[in-house]
Order: sequence, then structure tokens, then C-alpha cells
Amino acid sequence: MADVELDDRPEGEQHPDPLEIPALAPGAMAESRPFPASEAHNTALGFPGELVENWQERAIDKMGELLTKYRSLKVYLDSCVKCGACTDKCHYFLGTGDPKNMPVARQDLFRKVYRRYFTLTGKLFPTLVGAEDLTKDVLDDWYSYFHQCSQCRRCSVFCPYGIDTAEISMAAREIMDSIGVGQKYCNEIIGKVHKIGNNLGLPQPALESTLEDLTEEIEEDTGVTVRFPLDEEGADILLITPSADFFAEPHIDGLIGYAKVFHEAGASWTLSSYASEAANFGMFIGSYEQMRLVARRIRKAALDLGVKRIVVGECGHAYRVAYSFWNTLAGPWDFLDPNYPVPMHICEYTHDLIQKGKLKFDKSQNDHMTLTLHDSCNIARASRMGDTPGGQFEIPRAVIKAVCNNFIDMAVDTIREQTFCCGGGGGLLSDEIIDIRVKGAQPRMRALREVVEEHGVTHMAAICAICKAQFTKVLPEYGFERDTVVSVHQLVSNAIILTPPEDDGAKDDESGDDDAREVLEPRALPADAGAEGEIRDE
Repeated sequence: MADVELDDRPEGEQHPDPLEIPALAPGAMAESRPFPASEAHNTALGFPGELVENWQERAIDKMGELLTKYRSLKVYLDSCVKCGACTDKCHYFLGTGDPKNMPVARQDLFRKVYRRYFTLTGKLFPTLVGAEDLTKDVLDDWYSYFHQCSQCRRCSVFCPYGIDTAEISMAAREIMDSIGVGQKYCNEIIGKVHKIGNNLGLPQPALESTLEDLTEEIEEDTGVTVRFPLDEEGADILLITPSADFFAEPHIDGLIGYAKVFHEAGASWTLSSYASEAANFGMFIGSYEQMRLVARRIRKAALDLGVKRIVVGECGHAYRVAYSFWNTLAGPWDFLDPNYPVPMHICEYTHDLIQKGKLKFDKSQNDHMTLTLHDSCNIARASRMGDTPGGQFEIPRAVIKAVCNNFIDMAVDTIREQTFCCGGGGGLLSDEIIDIRVKGAQPRMRALREVVEEHGVTHMAAICAICKAQFTKVLPEYGFERDTVVSVHQLVSNAIILTPPEDDGAKDDESGDDDAREVLEPRALPADAGAEGEIRDE
């Protein structure tokens, strides 16, 4: 691993604190903005093809609609007292020094327009309450800075009122889409899901070929035939996973790990070519309608295949959408087996098998690595695993420790519920804004360097496709190798001991032996819920 140079300090001087507050640099990121969506990308989702003529009026109308529909949005806009608790909590502010990347300042881009049109004092005395008209300059600021928010919700952890900047960013993006100012990366990807079933636009023949190649690869390496079933009706489990798992490193190594776990469990499982994508970029653009359409595609696949349970692969925002939104967007899911959580994360599935002694590992296969874990923000702060609080933190660590001998956590104030975002989430994973992605990754890179220098850490595991894709892109910018980041199930794949072919009949069969099946307490989704490759290697 290369030495990490994160600033200009003299060699040997103490490395910077991940939480170090930068010097203010007003306007430093004002020109950072993603490519706008084309007319075709916008209209495919039902949005105007370009900025409409009466855009101010339509934007204000849309804001009023959202304020009426989502009570939380109005509460967030009214309750901020400018206490400063969030000012230094955003990774983009820590990485850029631009004051508009302080969560409170980013919120105020929206709040000042809200006050101008929806509060009495803002209508009568706008300058006294910081209210402003929605002008083209303001709209340009929205487009820049609301695309410098990865919706990671770290700021909300520290806010005494629980103000969620992510929800404000989502609302701003939804308003912009409604007047024809969409973002290319997200809108293009959502269109591919509607048309083909995955973010990559990967057709069924290409998917089949990829899965066949993986079966051959595993058999060559191990002598064991591990299948990757596709569209198999009557399977017990539907695996939905980010499409990055089908083509890019280290994602594909995680997919191999899932398959090996299913193989050893004797599980009846399948992938779906109709819904071959777990990710749901509808959340990134703030459109619950687009989220609903993508989620219902998964529901249809589950019904058509007749599965009893759904397992979600390593994708942070995919699991967040499944955990927090599925029930209201695409439910009810009463056709699934109530003995299992809906949804269930692949780490939860593997951990349960480990607890029951159904998997065997040779941990020495990972002895060339000393691991740390990056807690993916959407899982850390917007979901849960297992039946106890904090399971989303403990279960991935337990899986890693079951397959590895060497594990070290990063600094306590940079992990778990306080984890830093990778810098590429929230629909920002595109090359034209690589500058903000690199700068946004700085706090995580500093925390990683601490454990590299103090504990000899060599690799960082993650359970999110966007995190893994972002890190493979930005790690070299900080002196690390691209393969420093690994999938959690890549580690499982390395260590798992597969049953030799001649002993295949001795394995427990979940689908045929009720006594051998895992019986877990059902985990209901919140009744009021609803209100994360790089998906491509750019």
C-alpha cells in the first residue's frame, strides 16, 4: 500500500484529525455541478424535457405540494434555530471548506425560498427573515449544492431537533425535475431500470452469460459446481443485488460469496432477469413515484417466480429503500413467508447460518489482510439488521470476524451511527463531479490512514456497491491502491469451505427439510415508513 498524503504537512508531523475543521472557502464549489439530463432522459420519466417557461410559478406550486404532502419537510424548515451543531458534520464541508456545504447553509438555500412564499413574515418583511425570491441565480445554487449532498444524514445525528437535510435535498431535486432541470446520471439510470430491469442496461443474454462464466470460474478454482440460478420459478429465495455485482471488482467477488453461502446452506434461490437490480435511484431524485415503480418491479418478480423470501445484496441505499419504503411503496408483502424478515440483508442471512454452525471457514485464507470496516451511511443511519438495536453495526463485523483473523475498527467518531459517507452516494457517482467526490472522501480517508499507520490495516471492507465503486475511484487520489476496498462477502468467499462434490447429498436442504430451515422472528416494517457498482465503472 502506498503512503497516504492528505495535506501539505511536513513529513513526520501528526496526521490531520478526520474531524478537523477547514479554513472557509466561500464559493469554492459553486461551479461543481453534474451534467443536466437530456430531453430524452427527462421525458422518459414524465418530467419536462427542458426548463419550462413559467418555471418559477411551477416550482413554487411544487414546493407547496410537497409541504402539504410531507409534514416533516415543513417541520424541518420551521424548526432550525441556527445552533451550529451541524455546521462541521458534513464530509463535503470538511473536504471543501465551502460554507454552503454546511448542512444548515445548504438547507437555507431552500428555506429562504420557503419563507418568501409560504410565511407571512417572509411575504411582508423578507429581508428581516432571510427570505428571497426564487431567481435563476438561486436555482443555479440549488443545482450545484443540492448535488453536493449525498443524503447520508450524518448531520441529522447531531441536530438537536433531528432536522434531516437529506429530505430537504430530495425535495429540492424533485422540484428541479418537475420544471425540467434534472440530473443526467440519475435520470438516465432510472430509465434503464424501467426499460430493461437494471441500472446498466444489461440485457438477459448478457446476464445469463456472465452467470455461466462465474459458475465455470468457481469450478475451476475449487472443483465444486456452484450455480447462479436465473428466473427459476418455485425457488425459495429471490436475491436482488446491485448490478455492479455482475461485472466490476470488487463487487463481483461479493456475488461469488453470496452464491457460495447459498450453496453450502443447500438453499433454493434465484436471481431475476426482470428485476436484476436492487438499487433504487428514485430516492436520490426525491421522487416517491419513481421509487414506487422500481420497487414494484421487484414485487412483480417475486410474485411471478413464486418465492417465499427476498434477500438484498450488498448495496446501502437499496437496503435502505427496501427496509424503510417497500411496505408503503409496494406492499403488502403478505405473500412471503412470515417466518423471515422482509427484507433480509445478505449479511443477516450469512450471520444466521454462522450462528447455527452451518458454514465452515478457513480464516487463514484472509491472513494476508488486516481489515477495517466502512459503515455505509444508508445502512448505518436508515435501517437495521437482526432483532436488536445496532444490528446493522454488529452483524457485518461479526461476519468479518468469523472469516478473518485480523480486524481493527477506525476511530469511534467516524464509524457506526457517526460514520462518514464515502463521498459518492446520493446519485453523485459520475465523473464530471469527481472533484467534489474526492474532497468529500477526505474525512474517511483520514480515518483510514490512522488505522493504516497505527495498526497496520491493509484493506477496508464495505457492504455498499456505491461505496465500493467510489473508493476504487478515489483511493488512488490519496495514495492507496484501488483494491484496498473489498466486499464483505468477498472475504466470506475466500474463507468458506465448500462441500466436495461427492458429499453434496449430505448437505442440509432448506427447501426440502422443514426442520433444517432457519426460523427467524419476522421483522415488520414501520407502518409509517415512506416519508444507494459504481453502478458503472466510469
